[in-house]
This record gives sequence, structure tokens and C-alpha cells, in this order.
Amino acid sequence: MNTPTLLKNCEAVLFDLDGTLLHTLPDLAVAVNAMRVDLGYSVLPEALVSKFVGKGAENLVHRSLTGQMHELAPQDQFAKAYLLFQQHYDRVNGQHAQFYDGVLEGLTQMAQMGLRLAVVTNKPARYTLPLLQATGLDSFFAVVVCGDTCAHKKPHPLPLLYACETIGVWPEAALMIGDSLNDAQAAQAAGIPCWLVPYGYNEDRDILQMPCAGHIQSLLQAATILQAA
Repeated sequence: MNTPTLLKNCEAVLFDLDGTLLHTLPDLAVAVNAMRVDLGYSVLPEALVSKFVGKGAENLVHRSLTGQMHELAPQDQFAKAYLLFQQHYDRVNGQHAQFYDGVLEGLTQMAQMGLRLAVVTNKPARYTLPLLQATGLDSFFAVVVCGDTCAHKKPHPLPLLYACETIGVWPEAALMIGDSLNDAQAAQAAGIPCWLVPYGYNEDRDILQMPCAGHIQSLLQAATILQAA
């Protein structure tokens, strides 16, 4: 673990949501496959859907239609599919979501330390806010930045910088915790150190090869490190 000296002055922690705080893949896979069945397509394995998660709902739908990470579906097909996905995800959002080990304990410890906490996710507000409320996570966070809050999503630095400005800290006094290259690149561009967890959705990339300040096994471990810094 590489713990930069500036973490001694850490005042705020920003968190990704899907794959970092909550295991939401089962809900997403149900919605994706219900959408595909409605369109006359076969069901995708959950493991494949997990590779498509990370760059927002629109990209998830495109990838689920084309089977490719960077290929876009025809606009008329996408528009119909996206509407179906929204309807199905509204229905199942949060039904099967689970906390990762150490999340509640880590958040509680960080809050007790007086750290200001925020969520920065590419998930649209339509799904983010109900999910946080349904799981009780909303009580931890002073700021929630969703995929449609700013003009750009992660890996652009704007959502992280917006979170810092809104929560009232300089970027250098914040820490990002996520699970993907999106988080690492956004944090690097914003001048914010980033720790990555190994258990989330990273588009089938090796997190050990991603630019970050360190790797943690859980949010509880992160809290323990911050308290000792």
C-alpha cells in the first residue's frame, strides 16, 4: 500500500457506487436480459454483463446490444432498447443489491473520524438516489454526483472536481475510492489520489496495471489506514 503523505491531511472521501459500495450486477443483469428478451434476443450470462458495466446506463445498453465494448447500436434500436431497460431497471433497482464486506463498517468509521463523504457515480440520478435510499446509504453522504449531474462522466475529472467544490474541500485534500480505470483516470486528472478495490466491475481489466495510489481489500481497511495516517 502506497500511502501518500498528503493523506495525513485528508478531509473528504469520494466513492464510486456500483462495484465499490454495492454489488448491483444482479439487478443490472436482470434489466438487461429482460430488455433483450423483449427485443427477441437471447439472455446474456451475468459474467458478460459485468464487463459492460462502468460507463453509464447508455453504454451498458449499447454494449448489451452489440456485444462489443466500443460499438454503438443503430440509433432507432438503441432508443427502443434504452426505454425498455429503464422500465425494467426501475422495477428491479435495489432488489438484489448487496453490500460488499466492510462497506458499512468502513463508512461508519470514516464518518466518526469527521471525514466528509460523497458518492461520484456514472449511474443516472433516476437510479442512484432511490438505490441509496433503499439501502440506507444516503445517510452517509453529504453530496451525491450522478452520471447526469455534470456535463461529463468519469473518466473525465469534472464529476470529482464538482464533488470537491460542493462538499467544500480542495482536490488535494480528498481521496477517491473506486473499482475501475474510470475512477483511476478521473482521479488522476483531478489531482486526487485514488485507491482501488479488487472486487468490482473493471471492464475485465487488471486493476494492478491501473494508475492509482494503492489497492485496498475493503472500505474498512481504507478507514483503518486513514485513521492511522
